[in-house]
Amino acid sequence: MTTEDGRRVVAIRDPRGYTGSVLMLPPPLLDIVSMFDGEHTLREIQETIMRRHGELLDTARMAGIVDTLDEHGFLDSSAFAERRQAIDRAFLEAPARPATHAGGAYAATPAALRTTMDRFFAEPDGPGAIQWGVPAGPTLRGLIAPHIDFHRGGPAYAWGYRPLAEHSDADCFVILGTCHAGMTEPFALTTKDYETPLGPAPVDRDLVDGIVRRAGQDLFAGEPAHRTEHSIEFQAVFLRYLFADRREVTIVPILASFVHEALLRGQRPEDDPRVARFLDALADTLAGSRRRACVIAGADLAHVGPQFGDPDEVTPGWLRDVERDDRELLATVQAADPHAFFELARRDGDRNRVCGLSPIYALLRLLPAARGEVRRYAQWPDPGGTVTFASVTLT
Repeated sequence: MTTEDGRRVVAIRDPRGYTGSVLMLPPPLLDIVSMFDGEHTLREIQETIMRRHGELLDTARMAGIVDTLDEHGFLDSSAFAERRQAIDRAFLEAPARPATHAGGAYAATPAALRTTMDRFFAEPDGPGAIQWGVPAGPTLRGLIAPHIDFHRGGPAYAWGYRPLAEHSDADCFVILGTCHAGMTEPFALTTKDYETPLGPAPVDRDLVDGIVRRAGQDLFAGEPAHRTEHSIEFQAVFLRYLFADRREVTIVPILASFVHEALLRGQRPEDDPRVARFLDALADTLAGSRRRACVIAGADLAHVGPQFGDPDEVTPGWLRDVERDDRELLATVQAADPHAFFELARRDGDRNRVCGLSPIYALLRLLPAARGEVRRYAQWPDPGGTVTFASVTLT
């Protein structure tokens, strides 16, 4: 990125949220920090910089760089371990999962939030007002909704949530969210209710208990990832917006991260036995429950441009190519074919960085013989970093 004074820098932040700082590295400093990998001594880094640039980094300057990185939480050190443990412990001991992004990604007060969300439906590119109690048609079994910031994708959310309001009688919503920071386990549950400015989205603890009993694996090892992840939070806000004054509903919040890992290993997702066991356990638990369940995947599509690691800015022609790729991927979603969905991602090496691969794959696996309909496809066309997204209903 380019700073206000014209300098080119690389901005680094922690997607897990253990530090709120953003590290701005100009090229010379990036060259130094790139060797802070646990394999180089400070003396070796000094020697390398001398060979590359003919500059001697004195020990005091190197120590200053190390201290600054450590102070702001960018080194894997004992200080960072203590920081992480304290933050995780505070979250795990809290009675509920706070509305982390209220006041930032969306309004923190109920009145302002409702006004904003009303507008998503009423805007020219929105779907129009919800027709409560009037529409008939097939029951909606699943929804793929964006998790992009509301101010960028609000109407696209509305295109998915209007048919959910009109065609779903669900009293429980299984929300599969992207874990952007990745996890050691493929899935992470929590029993903490998700707070929102419109009231809490309560977790269905009976269903969570049933899933845990059947899955035979640790589903809470990654629970701290729920603390700052927005992909489920934004869906919880929309569900409260729809149903807070109409009927009691519960959620089952599940973070997922396994398809990208399978791609890196050169395997299929369910070559990892934990994936198949979990998805089977979830399906069996839902089938044996009296709950009327609907499955939601909080998932965006492509991420292209310099912000995401590409060398060039995004052009209109590139956006057309991305849309073509997205539409091909969405065709496998409409066919509810998880295997074809994965094969497309594997074929192109996920070159467009589709961050919703895991929740979408899981949703398709849970809804065999479903029929999908793309309600809205959209792009946020920033030359520095474009994100694409869609709302898809499955009946």
